[in-house]
Amino acid sequence: MNYEEAVAYIEETPKFTTKNKLSHTKECLERLGNPEKKFKVIHVAGTNGKGSTCAFLTSIFREAGYSCGLFTSPHLVVINERFQINEKNIDNQTFMSAFEKVKALADELVAEGSYHPTYFEMLFLMGMVIFAEAGVNYVMLETGLGGRLDATTAVEDPVACVITSISFDHMQYLGNTIAEIAGEKAGIIVPGVPVIYDGNNPEAAKVIRKQAEALGSPYYEVKKENTEILRNTSAGIDFCMENEYYGNTAFSIPFIAGYQVMNAALALKTAEVIKDVVNLPKDAVLRGLRETRWQGRMETVLPGVIVDGAHNEDGVEKFVETAEHFQKDYPLTLLFSAVDDKDYTDMIRTVAGRIRFQHVIVTQVGGYRKVPAEQLADIFRKEGCLCAESCEDVEIAFRRALEYRGKEGMLFCVGSLYLVGEIKAIIQKMTEH
Repeated sequence: MNYEEAVAYIEETPKFTTKNKLSHTKECLERLGNPEKKFKVIHVAGTNGKGSTCAFLTSIFREAGYSCGLFTSPHLVVINERFQINEKNIDNQTFMSAFEKVKALADELVAEGSYHPTYFEMLFLMGMVIFAEAGVNYVMLETGLGGRLDATTAVEDPVACVITSISFDHMQYLGNTIAEIAGEKAGIIVPGVPVIYDGNNPEAAKVIRKQAEALGSPYYEVKKENTEILRNTSAGIDFCMENEYYGNTAFSIPFIAGYQVMNAALALKTAEVIKDVVNLPKDAVLRGLRETRWQGRMETVLPGVIVDGAHNEDGVEKFVETAEHFQKDYPLTLLFSAVDDKDYTDMIRTVAGRIRFQHVIVTQVGGYRKVPAEQLADIFRKEGCLCAESCEDVEIAFRRALEYRGKEGMLFCVGSLYLVGEIKAIIQKMTEH
């Protein structure tokens, strides 16, 4: 198989097959020679902010001189993005080497009349092989879905467990209440291993605390009220954190969205909690936050052009808060799309109800999951956004949105990670010509 065939093979492994038991994932790791035992892991679960928190931690560890792997999902443009070594996507050769090992294992299992690893398990097993062979010191490991039954939970001895904000998403798999969802996420907690968690939702916090206490794991809560934003400009945010260890230090992050302060604070608290196990000097922590790069989450991709993969209730709420902050000073343009398994009517209602856009362009993404652009534009109009227009072709829609933005305005591209991925690919093409 070549690289394209390998990617197609993985993509054709049904994404939401019946989940294999965790014991199956552990058996796969064993048969691959337990690659996950060759490095140390920080395990991160949550509904929103997992990837950003992993990115902050990776950047901090890198500045402190460690070699790091980063395993995240989903990818925006190419599948290699899910595996980063020292903040760079792996190359196709590294991808193929790991794929061949995992595919050989899958073939063996099927020949034995056993199970085939799921889509996510294939990627997770490949990640463990990739990081072991690269000889990294630490891996920031983001869960796929939930936590308790997630394939990543097969890693048994993390240095720390981090749980980011919890809200409603994937309810068909994780439960219908915040407490149920928090219970799934808290499934990553390991006896005696410290857990650092977002305590802003009291219902979720209570479940996490209870699980940590039951397992004798030290727990550390971080809340919004422990942080203070000092400055929020189109270049980024300066903030401080009420904390004895860091004192009056002012931190800078290169993101414009207020919610990133909470993700940065979780990374700061984690660095503090594990300081006796991992040497992370304060100056490395400061530099790490300042230098963090993260794709698709309120990311400035061109001057005045921000892409955000917000696609659930909490993500959209956070986007709206950011746009509200900037609409006082800039004319705003919106490029929007959503896929059919998200509650796009509510998303549009929230966005249209609180932000005054000069122009709204609606497009369609997501292949078989796409929602027709005109259908989405019609909902915007019903919600009072009479300037909404539809354009099925993403590239034409993006170029039109750029024209509308002009020199003085800000353009937000929001609603789906698929949209973010397509826009990033378009920008790459534009800069190459």
